[in-house]
Amino acid sequence: MKTEAESFKVLSVESRIKIIELLKAGPLSVNTIAEALGVSQSAVSQHLRIMKQAGLVSDERKGYYIYYSLNKDKLDKYQQGLKKVCACGCELGRKRKSSETKEALSEYKKQLEKELKQVEEKIKACEKKGE
Repeated sequence: MKTEAESFKVLSVESRIKIIELLKAGPLSVNTIAEALGVSQSAVSQHLRIMKQAGLVSDERKGYYIYYSLNKDKLDKYQQGLKKVCACGCELGRKRKSSETKEALSEYKKQLEKELKQVEEKIKACEKKGE
């Protein structure tokens, strides 16, 4: 669980998410990232340092510039770790017992039936009004 907590920390800053989105297109320099985000180069460098420590990005020097690349394998591992706490049940749904799933579906069916009754009543009210 500690790994997931660390993932949340690294990904908890909006600028880092934006950096990830930018790096999906390919390697970029700090200057290019800073211009795209409208923030200082030092702020981008700090974010990249944290992301590099987490293994999300790697760097390569080309002349005077350092280009940062996204480590897509590590990002996939982060995604798998975050799925463990996902509320939609995408990962956990596979582990649920069939009785729990059946119970959830039965409850959902009741809700739908209740909604359907309400819609039918509204239709009848409209028919009485001649709409």
